[in-house]
Amino acid sequence: MGRVYSLIFAAASIANASGDYDLFEIAPAANVPVALHGIHLGQTSELGDASEEQLTVSVVRGHATGGNGSATTARPMLAGDSAAAAACETIATTPASAGTGVTLDVHTFNIRAGLEVWWPPEVRPVCSAAQTLIVVRLLTTVADDLTMNGTLYFEELS
Repeated sequence: MGRVYSLIFAAASIANASGDYDLFEIAPAANVPVALHGIHLGQTSELGDASEEQLTVSVVRGHATGGNGSATTARPMLAGDSAAAAACETIATTPASAGTGVTLDVHTFNIRAGLEVWWPPEVRPVCSAAQTLIVVRLLTTVADDLTMNGTLYFEELS
């Protein structure tokens, strides 16, 4: 097993006016592919029945970077482990679009319940530097602004 990292955003504003978002973006380093292990998404601002929404997220491999997310440091799950070789971003309001993206996974979730996905080893989404990057994309324009938290767990396969 390679090194495992978490990539986190907290209290991120997801604006209705912005449309789709790339919530997580990972650009693997040369010769160090990445495999996604699991994801948690939730929100803290829409708590009543009247605010209930269904959101769809996808995992897309193969685009070039959108370039407007926040550079985010992946944290090693094993204390004292080395830094991730991959370049990571969170909360890009302009989804990556250059290149040929391939959708690998799609999930719909209720914002009151959140989303938790764990991919078994046989079906983990994998990306190498040759495919440029892998993103977790919010495909649904939210009905009104949300405050979201998220964690993505990934492994560097070196």
